Amino acid sequence: MVKRVILSLGGNIGDREAYLSRATHFINERIGEIVKQTPVVETEAWGFNAAPFLNRLLYVKTSLNPFELLEQTQIIEKDLGRTKKTSYLNGKAQYTDRTIDIDILFYEDAIIQTPNLTIPHPQIYNREFIMNLLTDEI
Repeated sequence: MVKRVILSLGGNIGDREAYLSRATHFINERIGEIVKQTPVVETEAWGFNAAPFLNRLLYVKTSLNPFELLEQTQIIEKDLGRTKKTSYLNGKAQYTDRTIDIDILFYEDAIIQTPNLTIPHPQIYNREFIMNLLTDEI
């Protein structure tokens, strides 16, 4: 059964536009049909001092379940040179620069809370660019 998901893409090192483009291509190829993509926006780093990010949202139809989706997004990140995921020290996120970051914002109307996956994404409301780009179209 096909499900609707919204993904957030961002990166702040290397050829940021090329990484967004390649990630978009891999998502369409490995995850599902991209039915809408927002314009690319540049934003300041959130949660740490770093170079600005380029970001966009993708509205995707997929037959993957949420955990398969997470696995595929992490494979794409790795394939595009991401070497570190966000770690936590005393409950505080330790963010790092990255070639690409792919977050699952929504998976239909699912609510999932596991050690490895939280949907809806817990930081949606803290990231102004997401709130500005979200629409109800898919």
